[in-house]
Amino acid sequence: MHFERSAGVLLHVTSLPGACGIGDLGSGAYRFVDWLAEAGQSWWQILPLGLPGEKDANIPYYPQSSWAGSPLYVSFEELVKAGDLTAQELRGAKVAHGSKIRYAGVKAVRRRLLAKAAKRFFDRQDDREIADYKRFCRQESYWLEDWALFTAAKKHFPGKSWWQWPGALAQHEAGALKTYRRELAELIAVEKYIQFRFFEQWDCLRSYAKKKAVRLIGDVPVYCAHDSADIWANRNMFKVDRKGRALKVGGVPPDYFSKTGQLWGNPVYNWPANRADRYRWWIARLRGLLRTVDVVRVDHFLGFNRYYEIPARAKTAINGRWVKGPGDDLFKAIYRELGDVPFIAEDLGVITPAVIALRDRWQLPGMRVLQFAFGGDPRKNEHLPIWHTPHSVVYPGTHDNDTCVGWYKHASPQEKEAFRRYVGSDGRRPHLDMMRLALASVANLAVVAMQDVLGLDSSARLNTPGVLKDNFNYLWKLVPKQLSKESARRLRELTATYGRLAK
Repeated sequence: MHFERSAGVLLHVTSLPGACGIGDLGSGAYRFVDWLAEAGQSWWQILPLGLPGEKDANIPYYPQSSWAGSPLYVSFEELVKAGDLTAQELRGAKVAHGSKIRYAGVKAVRRRLLAKAAKRFFDRQDDREIADYKRFCRQESYWLEDWALFTAAKKHFPGKSWWQWPGALAQHEAGALKTYRRELAELIAVEKYIQFRFFEQWDCLRSYAKKKAVRLIGDVPVYCAHDSADIWANRNMFKVDRKGRALKVGGVPPDYFSKTGQLWGNPVYNWPANRADRYRWWIARLRGLLRTVDVVRVDHFLGFNRYYEIPARAKTAINGRWVKGPGDDLFKAIYRELGDVPFIAEDLGVITPAVIALRDRWQLPGMRVLQFAFGGDPRKNEHLPIWHTPHSVVYPGTHDNDTCVGWYKHASPQEKEAFRRYVGSDGRRPHLDMMRLALASVANLAVVAMQDVLGLDSSARLNTPGVLKDNFNYLWKLVPKQLSKESARRLRELTATYGRLAK
């Protein structure tokens, strides 16, 4: 993937200014696309669109399905337009605009109203809509059937992970699948309806963005949540035992983000089994994602060269080990089946010459993060702008970093001095200095987190890696007034100054 010189903004769907407590695919999303166009931006980068596991602290990189969209993002406003909800029901779901998401309340309202919307949809028996719904179910059956039964069974067996279900169902045996599809038919229909409306709304939003010359950068998590439809239905592709319990889990060793490393808890892949199956699961996963976005950021790219696996019972990531990944073999299969897939390699972390060689053989742009640029030896720091290359993507910070204001406040005296000396600044507006560095870089694509466009402090940080607590990460969201003409004008002016305006 070779980008033209351009710019974009990183904002996850949850952080859109939704009227019902969380960002969704309604008017707030369309307003953000309009704002991007006004600001001269060519790209909107999002995080994974799936629903995180119940015990996974709202982290989108722990999806319960690699295909299904999160029910949290289905717009109630759009359901009112479709006739599935009433205006009164919408008013009852609205909450005062705030900058933090309260997930427990949001999820409770979603469950109740989406079930009500599904019932009204099926009761209405509109021939055209039912035909569209059935067509969607047929076209997406390769993942939808497992997903709908999985989520219905989660409701039927509350609080239990799939490996704690009755044996035959936990083992994904054909007879049990048939029995429970019959017994849970009503719940399954609701789940299929939710996915039907999600992708209908997403397709409309994507078409609107395309008309505004805004393209979408999506994200493929390297792993799946253990308690997911993916692993339940495809356990031979992962390192789990016969009962579904994890044997080895993913993570990273101690690094910049965490002294004890990151223990992700996701079962790692059984790569020999994936290879024997000609990587069909991975290819189907990417084909599904490319239906929703224009470019795919490959999370944890280094894991395809070698990955860090940790015993499932470990309490930290300190005692893991590096294991050889699939490397070129996987990418040959992907490109053979899908053609020239537009990838961005998230090549951060413990990067070896072999990782760089894998990235460059497939001509994938890597990532440069300016918050990493001002520590250590400047002659060897590839994140420093003097070492950037055109075939790369530059960020002041990603969703895993503090905001630039927060970063500067907590930076060491040496980092602050190096930063001020490099940019010729007094450090009073570090977010603007970082934006200028990114937009001025020779990297063909520059992406700025929305929090940095607005100059927000650490209270707007989206994620702190290694912290798995409910009500801690992925809480921040925009309020409508922040999508102002003034903020769009300022970003457009900077984007034009450095030759990145949308064409």
